[in-house]
Amino acid sequence: MYLNILLNRLWEDYTTQNPSTGEIYSLFLREGESVVNDHIAFRTIDYPEIDIDVIAQPFISNGYIPEGEYAFKEKHLFAKHFELPGDKNAPRIFISQLILSECSTFVQNAMKEAFKKVDLKKINPDQLIFSGSLFSPLSYEVYSRIRGESEYAAWFYVFGFRANHFTVSINSLKKYNNISSVNELLKKNGFKLNDSGGEIKGTPADLLQQSSTIADTVSVQFKEGLFDIPCCYYEFAQRFADSSGHLYSGFIEKSADKIFESTNYYNKK
Repeated sequence: MYLNILLNRLWEDYTTQNPSTGEIYSLFLREGESVVNDHIAFRTIDYPEIDIDVIAQPFISNGYIPEGEYAFKEKHLFAKHFELPGDKNAPRIFISQLILSECSTFVQNAMKEAFKKVDLKKINPDQLIFSGSLFSPLSYEVYSRIRGESEYAAWFYVFGFRANHFTVSINSLKKYNNISSVNELLKKNGFKLNDSGGEIKGTPADLLQQSSTIADTVSVQFKEGLFDIPCCYYEFAQRFADSSGHLYSGFIEKSADKIFESTNYYNKK
């Protein structure tokens, strides 16, 4: 699948599921800005049939290469990011996975039982990122219990394979060319920001500053009924040059750790 088709399909699903992202995108356009994606993020678990390396395949087929690895010990996550050499406007791809062996017996068993029902013959690496949840039927009781331990795992249980978030490159904006002005624009227009660890994650000394909205809520059909739960969010990233003058292209673990919490709206109620 050609890269532009792949990215456009991801964006269409993302904005359809999360209307506020399209509203924010349109807000930037009305302000005369051109929006460039800094990175797109995905979540998974470390089963070899659906792990990071499997999800990365359609991007690698389009020329992407691995550029960094990251560990989030408290959240039991491992991540990699990928870049497309020679194309500064191509979004970085950030893929994280839950390390199930570090989770509770309940979470391990819940994922194991759900995965048993998956028809592995239908898993096509080139199409996996468009598959949504592989698990059916969804149980709100299971979701709630998983969420009590790992919001990340609970999100993946319900939403599975789709973009968890897109990210506006603040460096590509002209009028709103710093993270503070972007945040003020968003708040002035009624959008709520993730304030876990502060609205701005990171400092210029870290070479990366990030902020994000609180995830939209969507209605999901569980076997117990229809429930509103948090889905995806929009992120904003400003990058800074290092001592050699090169723009930093990686990710900061302590900042990304707090960005993950953009889908944990239960702590914001």
